[in-house]
Amino acid sequence: MLTTLTSMTMTTTNTRRAFEADLPAILAIYNQGIEDRLATLEVQPKPLEYMAAWLRNREARHVVLVAEREDGAIAGWASINPYNARRAYQSAIYIERDQRGRGVGQQLLTALEAEGREHGFHKFVLFTFPFNALGQGLYRKLGYREVGVFEEQGILDGQCVDVMAMEKILAERDVPKENRIS
Repeated sequence: MLTTLTSMTMTTTNTRRAFEADLPAILAIYNQGIEDRLATLEVQPKPLEYMAAWLRNREARHVVLVAEREDGAIAGWASINPYNARRAYQSAIYIERDQRGRGVGQQLLTALEAEGREHGFHKFVLFTFPFNALGQGLYRKLGYREVGVFEEQGILDGQCVDVMAMEKILAERDVPKENRIS
């Protein structure tokens, strides 16, 4: 189930699954994220062929959503991505520069969580830079908690950067708390 949100400051009105025709916009926004050094350890912009293969080679449960403005332009995108073979997962959210801080991320993450629940995901794990205050504000607002910081996890522009791990349980299991192993 996808949601539609509107507000005075938000310019998007529709969250939907991404199509191949959306790839140029998805790529442009992703490359902005690479250039801005706020959302990924990637340092080289990606070509369209990279994103086409990325979209084409996904399992059905690893959905890609876009936030579409009233004029049809894509304001941001989000995806459920495999994290490792042990079935822990992460999400990714990228918002066009001039759309940041307008509710697009909240719209996308809320819809992504609904998709995750529909596909049986128990938990989302995501990674953010400690200096990405806007992203952390969004995640905390939606109930994510910090679980730790990987010190000097990567290098951006010749500088070591830390990466913060955050998580959110999407659906409680029917296991009484006293029967959980911590």
